[in-house]
Amino acid sequence: MSELTKIAISVGDINGVGIEIALKSHEEISKICSPVYFINKDLLENAANLLKLKIPSDLKIVECGKSFKIKPGKVSKKSGKFSFISFENALLYVKNAHAKALVTLPINKESWKKASLPYVGHTDVLSKHFKKNAIMMLGCDELFVALFTDHIPLSDVSKKIVTKDLTKFLLNLYSSTKFDNVGVLGFNPHASDNGTIGKKEEVAIKKAIQKANLTLKKDIFKGPLVPDAAFNKNSLKSCNRLVAMYHDGGLAPLKALFFDRSINVSLGLPIVRTSVDHGTAFDIAYKGIADNKSYLEAVKFAIKLQNCS
Repeated sequence: MSELTKIAISVGDINGVGIEIALKSHEEISKICSPVYFINKDLLENAANLLKLKIPSDLKIVECGKSFKIKPGKVSKKSGKFSFISFENALLYVKNAHAKALVTLPINKESWKKASLPYVGHTDVLSKHFKKNAIMMLGCDELFVALFTDHIPLSDVSKKIVTKDLTKFLLNLYSSTKFDNVGVLGFNPHASDNGTIGKKEEVAIKKAIQKANLTLKKDIFKGPLVPDAAFNKNSLKSCNRLVAMYHDGGLAPLKALFFDRSINVSLGLPIVRTSVDHGTAFDIAYKGIADNKSYLEAVKFAIKLQNCS
């Protein structure tokens, strides 16, 4: 029997649902990978006691950070700092080839801010650490959406849509995923309706599609597609890998369709990283009702990406 892929798992904000999801899922994911969790023993035991869950005897941890009082459902400087320490240690563990991929449980951005951390979130840390523009892609097998821009104001998106940059983005997306049929969404309503509702963005998008396909010597990318029609059932039957120009233009329909199973994937990096596509869910923290579907999908996709790399 071949050795299972080792996966480093950062446990996220300890005041949220991450540790519950990890403990409840351990037996199942251990059948497909060898997980290593980045947490200290005291915090793990305290969290398990609060959740009234047993710590699996085969659960492997890498000790990191200091213990502190868990405050279920609360924004906290200490929990924010610890979630970063867990993530940073797991990242370095993968970077140094001790594990094949990194899976992250949810952090709380407000807690990171309280801890004076100079990052917006996981993707921001990864981009700055590796000095690369990480591609944020979210979804599941039924639908993946890659974001050309992510956490920027909507007013800034238009000036970011430049042919050269979008072409590079499309080529990086293909290199990371090998998707063979990708729809690129337009920016303006009705993909500009042949220039009657804005024009320059759609021209830039069209040129980028043409240049990317020419470079690849095959027609991988198509569009610009009309955004409000691309997510209907018939459209998704023919193309369920999409590129959106801005955050909500791609994620609002995705989450309406597949919120419970969607994951977050960082592409264009020297390591494989996937994450749940939900937050810390402070409102249900330590109540024993957190859903683990997104986490299971994140682990499975991390293994799949690692095997393709």
